[in-house]
Amino acid sequence: MINLYSTGCPKCKVLEAKLKQKGIDFNVINDIKILQEKNILSVPVLEINEKLYNFVEAVNFVNNCEGVC
Repeated sequence: MINLYSTGCPKCKVLEAKLKQKGIDFNVINDIKILQEKNILSVPVLEINEKLYNFVEAVNFVNNCEGVC
């Protein structure tokens, strides 16, 4: 499963729109306590197979995703 850690900021909305556009299933997590527990200091962050990706890395992942991701 893919998790999107978000606060609803403009970059968060861009990444969420890209995920939806590609048809990628994901959960949105916006609980500040969870963000703190994972030591996420800025958003958006995409978590894929327990690895965290910053905005640039996440956009690259989504842009290069073909078929099932």
